Amino acid sequence: MQGQTKTISFDGREIRLTTGRYAPQAGGSVMIECGDTAVLVTATHNQGREGIDFLPLTCDYEEKLYAAGRIPGSFMRREGRPPERATLISRLIDRPLRPLFPSWMRDDIQIVATCLSLDERVPSDVLAVTGSSIATLLAGIPFNGPMAAVRVGLLGDDFVLNPSFREIERGDLDLIISGTPEGVVMVEAGANQLTEQDVIEAIDFGMEAVGELIKAQEELVKESNIKLLDIKEPEIDDTVQKYLEKNCTKAIQEILKDFEQTKDERDKKLEGVKSSSSEKIDSLKEDHAVKKSLASNNKILGNSFKALTKKLMRDQILKEEKRVDGRALDEVRKIDAAAGVLPNRVHGSALFQRGLTQVLSTATLGTPSDAQEMDDLNPSTDKTYIHHYNFPPYSVGETRPMRTPGRREIGHGALAERALIPVLPAKDTFPYVLRVVSEVLSSNGSTSMGSVCGSSMALMDAGVPLKSPVSGAAMGLIKEGKEVKILTDIQGIEDFLGDMDFKVAGTEKGITALQMDMKINGLPIKTISEAINQAKPARIHILEKMNEVINQPRETLSPHAPRLLSFRIDPELIGTVIGPGGRTIKGITERTNTKIDIEDGGIVTIASHDGAAAEEAQKIIEGLTRKVHEGEIFSGSITRIIPIGAFVEILPGKEGMIHISQLSEARVEKVEDVVKVGDQVTVRVREIDNRGRINLTLRGVPQNGGMSYQEPTPTPVAPLNLN
Repeated sequence: MQGQTKTISFDGREIRLTTGRYAPQAGGSVMIECGDTAVLVTATHNQGREGIDFLPLTCDYEEKLYAAGRIPGSFMRREGRPPERATLISRLIDRPLRPLFPSWMRDDIQIVATCLSLDERVPSDVLAVTGSSIATLLAGIPFNGPMAAVRVGLLGDDFVLNPSFREIERGDLDLIISGTPEGVVMVEAGANQLTEQDVIEAIDFGMEAVGELIKAQEELVKESNIKLLDIKEPEIDDTVQKYLEKNCTKAIQEILKDFEQTKDERDKKLEGVKSSSSEKIDSLKEDHAVKKSLASNNKILGNSFKALTKKLMRDQILKEEKRVDGRALDEVRKIDAAAGVLPNRVHGSALFQRGLTQVLSTATLGTPSDAQEMDDLNPSTDKTYIHHYNFPPYSVGETRPMRTPGRREIGHGALAERALIPVLPAKDTFPYVLRVVSEVLSSNGSTSMGSVCGSSMALMDAGVPLKSPVSGAAMGLIKEGKEVKILTDIQGIEDFLGDMDFKVAGTEKGITALQMDMKINGLPIKTISEAINQAKPARIHILEKMNEVINQPRETLSPHAPRLLSFRIDPELIGTVIGPGGRTIKGITERTNTKIDIEDGGIVTIASHDGAAAEEAQKIIEGLTRKVHEGEIFSGSITRIIPIGAFVEILPGKEGMIHISQLSEARVEKVEDVVKVGDQVTVRVREIDNRGRINLTLRGVPQNGGMSYQEPTPTPVAPLNLN
């Protein structure tokens, strides 16, 4: 079990590749390590199933909590449904890998990446992506690789290659780039409102490292003497294709150039042409070649018709620079937007429509205890901003079972979430947990960017003080040889039949998120740069339309949203507020009918629909945590009496005792002879004993208008809007 080990050194780090030792029955396997992070990636191939007309590629990323020395928190104490992060990494593997397989391949391929050990300085995701390319090459599967991925961060003015989790959190950029010898094939990024030029330079910086990893893979394959599997390209009978080109080209062209029709009208006309062609082919008894070709596979007609439509649409864009809806290449579809479309029991809502794509976004304000607990390998333990994206079948006029969110829904939600994070208010100034849900009501391309726009408006409608509104646009590409056309705000057919889906989100100041997927082997930096720069005016135009509807957060929250008070206490006194077994804090919440959360750093957040109740709870907690000094004078009420003295509440929640000997200058036989429960008295702190008990006295302290303690105004961490 020795295997073969290869070490790649770049940017002061080493990546170790071990082949031939692990998973010997997999088609190809590699253990890829950096620091103490180790990911086993395997690629396995099976013969294709009959009737499949697509590439059945499955990419799975598996997280094992033992990799971080942890035991799962579920009842079963074992890993179950993959966490959201694992699903996102599975997509991160699939997206750059899928376009690199030959278009004719129909065999089953499965990539499994398992994180076996995690070093907090070395995230596992980019290792898994690079490992998927290596495992595929070692399996001998026909593949237009190698492909590699790296992460680029930005700390200050310096780009950092493959930053640690902490550096990612501190930096202004988290960009993952995948590339091949042909160029960039995938980009995924979150940015703190960076300029287009900064992002382009980051991509260029990352591609240099990608080139080194690609070179190392080529050397490894050469050393391993890999032989490709004998997967024959199927013979293509183009009889039907030629028949359609001859008899349907003109009809399809006329449909594609009718710019006044709706999408539904265009789809029905194209379907009519295809159906008519099918009937004509069936009637051509003398044309045995066509009949035989069609009979060999009932999907040939559909695939051939799609291929012809794709060719004609692309030709129209390349030669005439006209799209199927008549727009110019850099033109955005008509935008309609509205805020506050739902009753105020929904804390914030907005409807955003661009062309036929329509998204309803809602924002909900929660308390700190509503944060999502993360049970995965990411060092972050909770999420305070959550974005969920739903894509029901009626949004595309279809019927299908409604199931749990799939990878697409999770991925689009994560992209929209990432786009808004840079503009959210700081936690200490707005301590709400935020959840946004984007319901796609109608889809014709760019629903994820519609979700970004709708979410930005819904958050402002909810009164969330965003630093700036965020919009987004999806860019497309048509490439034939050296001819390249970039499309702004692509619709469904342009995404389906085009070569690129490049989503760019940001504010007026800069970019907050990127996501680029390709259907070709790669693009040069120059083309990527043009697409990013072309997206900016579109993004600004969309922002202007959004600002016409709502250009700043509402001044007041929904009356049904919780009211929060936030302030800081000494972390050493958290135990005093909680009390033995939580009795003290439970008593405060029951007395004031509030919800109280205390963080380890001493930040207390009180939630209530009654502002006065929240203020009462704050006074009690501040009273419990305020340090009392000998000689201070307080006024308070007698709360209880015992034979040896009386207790006085000198601060909310904090009591001291007046010993019977301190009730008067004269001798007192019974406590009740001097004070009764409910009496208001002015007392001085006589001493604080070694157990922290406060001893008070009435002796020498003027009563009835004499000196009394005035409670200072508490200083919160930051002002909050409690309206």
